[in-house]
Amino acid sequence: MTYALTTPPAAEPLTLAEVKAHLRLDGADEDALLASLIRTAREHLERETGLCLISQAWRLHLDRWPKDGIIHISKFPVQSVETVTVYEADGTAVDIPLQDHLLDGVGRPARLWLRNPPEPGQAVNGIEIDFSAGYGEAGTDVPDTLKRAMSIHIGHMFAFRGAISPDQQPAGIPDGYERLIAPFRMRRL
Repeated sequence: MTYALTTPPAAEPLTLAEVKAHLRLDGADEDALLASLIRTAREHLERETGLCLISQAWRLHLDRWPKDGIIHISKFPVQSVETVTVYEADGTAVDIPLQDHLLDGVGRPARLWLRNPPEPGQAVNGIEIDFSAGYGEAGTDVPDTLKRAMSIHIGHMFAFRGAISPDQQPAGIPDGYERLIAPFRMRRL
């Protein structure tokens, strides 16, 4: 099971103006750095939680169908499944019709069920599932708690901007960050 981002988010959960207000900055001298820190904070939070904050498109590669027929998608929340493709042994792509599928996109993990999908002919990555995930198109769709976690994380990275280069961020996690994102982490037993 491998995930590949096919279309990144078109926006960030926090605007430059929101971050500058949080940091009490007026000038435009640090705008490029702040934009980079916003992206870094979002990517870090998404890795830590399995969430997709802003709508984005993904491709899930599978070698074979699960024995119980239910495909678990660990990205959350899944908005829709766009296409399901199975590859035959000669590499021919066969699109699977989606009229008889069931999707629980708000479950964690999301679950997808397809009626009688054909077996892939390729042993590796013979199945591709394209889907979109995220809370919505704009930062206003993202839960405020997650935006708050990002804000304090950006503040922490900004405070260490001279000591830690942008490509080495995140330098650390500020106090309170883990408590804010804890309810959004996927729990495993």
